[in-house]
Amino acid sequence: MSAYHLTEELFLYPTPSGAYYAVSSNEIDKPRQFIRQMLLQPATKALTIENLQELTGLEDPEKCMEMLHHCQKLGWVQGLKQELSYPSEQLDKILPDMLSAITENGKVLLADMEGFYLASHGFPHEVAEELSALSAEIANVHARRSGVLMNNLGQTSQAWAIVDVFGNSQMGFWPLFIGKNRFVLIISGIPHFNQPEFVSLIWALAIRYAAKAS
Repeated sequence: MSAYHLTEELFLYPTPSGAYYAVSSNEIDKPRQFIRQMLLQPATKALTIENLQELTGLEDPEKCMEMLHHCQKLGWVQGLKQELSYPSEQLDKILPDMLSAITENGKVLLADMEGFYLASHGFPHEVAEELSALSAEIANVHARRSGVLMNNLGQTSQAWAIVDVFGNSQMGFWPLFIGKNRFVLIISGIPHFNQPEFVSLIWALAIRYAAKAS
């Protein structure tokens, strides 16, 4: 008999920490794949065994429940009482508001892998261009030195920061791996990734870029 029990009439949705985990690396494991599948759905899935099997890619109901329990313990998934649909408006119209909600001082931008910015809030155009170009250069440096960082130092994070004398981030560069794309969130000051807008941001990007590539 199963040790797990599904709560009825809930809808599966990533938490902000779960959404961040899903896109913070291009390394794939089963929990990350599970959350990424959630983010590819046009609407939140009802919490049923059948939907868990679809999202996890596991046929055994017990293993599906174990996966859900594992992610729930880590705070990566949550159950909503109402169904949500993904942000369907044009990205250029909704990105600035989403971005503004995840930064302490209102200065944030989203850059692509080529070093161009898709959306910016709080930065002058010229500054946004320079920071976006810098993010691409940082990514190249990280790619060349990732072996030392990971194997020798055990540093698995791919985020970089410009820090003050106390070690506090003044400007952070946070890569987001969406499908075959790598975006970078560039945030002045402390990031507020614990906001629901962060999940909406990742969901909108996943539908736009990962779903079309799959």
